[in-house]
Amino acid sequence: MTKKLKKVIAEPDDVVITDEMFSRAKRRDDLPPDIERLLPRRRGPSKKKPTKVSLTLRISRPAVEAFRATGDGWQTRMNDALERAAKRLVTN
Repeated sequence: MTKKLKKVIAEPDDVVITDEMFSRAKRRDDLPPDIERLLPRRRGPSKKKPTKVSLTLRISRPAVEAFRATGDGWQTRMNDALERAAKRLVTN
């Protein structure tokens, strides 16, 4: 941090992050996987993907169970599989 922190009186439980604390901070990707999973992912403005569409879709139980069995992130993997299938439909 290049700016000096202003002393602000707020709540007694508030934590003031010092330059020394800031210098020891780690990127989310550098944390152990079990801790990284607890933190929400946020995308910066340059990494935003196109907006997704929320819809209700009925998919066979075996298909859903197969994706769920792959663990966390199964919805993203299912979306990726649908995108690949959509590209094949357009090129045929």
